[in-house]
Amino acid sequence: MPDQARREENAERGTRNAELVQRARDVAGCAYAPYSHFRVGAAVKDANGVVYVGCNVESASYGLSMCAERNAIFAAVAAGGPRPFTALAVSCLDAGGGCTPCGACRQVVFEHLAADAAVYVDGVGQFTPPELLPRAFTLEAAES
Repeated sequence: MPDQARREENAERGTRNAELVQRARDVAGCAYAPYSHFRVGAAVKDANGVVYVGCNVESASYGLSMCAERNAIFAAVAAGGPRPFTALAVSCLDAGGGCTPCGACRQVVFEHLAADAAVYVDGVGQFTPPELLPRAFTLEAAES
């Protein structure tokens, strides 16, 4: 690919990534986080390029709280979004240096996103699902 075409493709990809991160930032403002005061938003892109968003929702019974990443992915599944999903952005409005997904979210990301999907963690960097969760649990591994 010629250098000019590569630069244009990278610029376009950067714009799309920035838009996905912005969607995550926007929805983080809707988070219900009266206990942790840690507002997180996520935006996931399905195989057709449709974006679904989610934010964290806390409960006084902490174990019943749900993270933004899982809410976004589950919304995409519930809406019939085609898998595997191609990108995910996560943003925390209240973390100075960004926040990476928790272990439960990493497992769900691993199961629903393509292995080479980009996971953008606002303020931290870009990863793939296997980079976030090496040696993830799979039923195939459990059965062997």
